[in-house]
Amino acid sequence: QVQLVESGGGLVQPGGSLRLSCAASGSMFRIKLNGVDWYRQAPGKQRELVATITNDGSTNYADSVKGRFTISRDNAKNTVYLQMNSLKPEDTAVYYCNGENPEAPGVFDYWGQGTQVTVSS
Repeated sequence: QVQLVESGGGLVQPGGSLRLSCAASGSMFRIKLNGVDWYRQAPGKQRELVATITNDGSTNYADSVKGRFTISRDNAKNTVYLQMNSLKPEDTAVYYCNGENPEAPGVFDYWGQGTQVTVSS
């Protein structure tokens, strides 16, 4: 069974930084073999894709966070990170990690419980 657990959210002032973590567990799930995405959902809005990292380490970002957010991974810890800098109030949302199914490549159907990020002065 695959489990994804996010952590690192909190309250931060505009311009500040946070680092989110997504720790993966499960005998078949390996960060270096399976892709992981970060999504976010603000109140009243649809969930949106923020950043992706593929099994070969390629990354991609939403235009709204490009240059401010960095997705990375630690294969030994089976953990994916989202470093968020220069945070803006519009980054306020619940952030979720989303993992690729080890038994169904290309299917991303594992979700964490989410971590709240609030950017406010």
